[in-house]
Amino acid sequence: MNAAEVTGEDAGAVPTAVKAALVQLAADVLGAAEPTEVPPALRAVHRFAPRRRASAGAGPLWAALQDDAFRARVARVWAQTNPELAAGVAPDSPEPAAPSVGAATGAWLLGNPGWRDLLPVPVVDDGGQARARLERAQADAERLRSDAATAREEARSAQEELTALQRELRRLRSDADRARSEGRRVAEEARVALDAAQAAQSRAADELRQARDERRSAQAERTAARAEMRAARKLADTRVRLLLDTIVDAASGLRSELALPPVADLPADLVSPTVDRAVPRPGSRGRSVDDPELLDELLRQPWAHLVVDGYNVSKSGYSGLSLADQRRRLVDGLAALGARTGAEITCCFDGQDGPQQAPGGSARGVRVLFTAGEIADDLIRRLVHAEPPGRVLVVVTSDQEVVRDVEAAGAWVVPSSTLVARLQRL
Repeated sequence: MNAAEVTGEDAGAVPTAVKAALVQLAADVLGAAEPTEVPPALRAVHRFAPRRRASAGAGPLWAALQDDAFRARVARVWAQTNPELAAGVAPDSPEPAAPSVGAATGAWLLGNPGWRDLLPVPVVDDGGQARARLERAQADAERLRSDAATAREEARSAQEELTALQRELRRLRSDADRARSEGRRVAEEARVALDAAQAAQSRAADELRQARDERRSAQAERTAARAEMRAARKLADTRVRLLLDTIVDAASGLRSELALPPVADLPADLVSPTVDRAVPRPGSRGRSVDDPELLDELLRQPWAHLVVDGYNVSKSGYSGLSLADQRRRLVDGLAALGARTGAEITCCFDGQDGPQQAPGGSARGVRVLFTAGEIADDLIRRLVHAEPPGRVLVVVTSDQEVVRDVEAAGAWVVPSSTLVARLQRL
């Protein structure tokens, strides 16, 4: 049952005093309500200041009181605040309350149809009240005009202040624009300087790395040069010692073999006119290089060194075997030959997977070398050039380029077939 059904009249029939009391109660209840409990129509009124809520929001509050739910909430709050009066204004109360505006207000909220009977006096509007209301309205209008004039003056003052603030804002914006422009310029200069510094730092780092690399390279070259110098010095010492031992042994052997008598003539006494004649190759005794006996004669010389082109020999004599079997058969034959002659023997093969055999390594008295980064021909050339002049050095190969090079260096050259024939006789 809504308020209109309780009173039997429309909202305009409610006396002003009762209506004002109802609006004030509704404003108080609305102020104490949580934001989620506020009806949508009163959310704007809920944000009003408490002293203005009843006056400025009277219309929405009165309209909300026509809703049963909101009116019941206001009635419940009023009844809790005025329990005795609420008991006296109930429709079935045995002891009705005394007439008053408060009693009529509570009866209206509680839905008592006799709420008018609880008014202290009949509320009747007459001319005097109308004049009084008119005077109050005129006074209010005058006050409002004065307030409006004051508000207009304040508005003009606020407008002037706003204009000044706008001018200040424009000035500040201009200053801010200039500051931003200057900041961008400084930032650009800083960025350029930073890029230049980073580029310089990068160049310096590159130069530092290059200098470190060059220093490491120089240190490595110096270390390698020192190692090479030590190796060269050791090689020179070895060559000199070996040559000296060869000369001493050769002289001793020659003196024993020839049984030379004491020197009676001097070289000048024996000089005779030059006669063109064929000079036989020393030690050949008329033998051909294809004669295995020549190889035996050379290897019996003191400190003789036999250098063998491995695959050149093995492929000419054992071509039907695998490379591994060829190497094994050749090395076995060279070991037997070395045991018979006492000569130093070095056998060179083209490189294979795995590290090169260290210098001085041997297999049953035969030094076996595998090339690394070169071919066996180049290794043979280096071995020949490493020997001192005067030492008997025999190279076994059928490679004509190698033959020319090692003969020019003073080595004896024997064909591969001659060594194969000699090994077959073992």
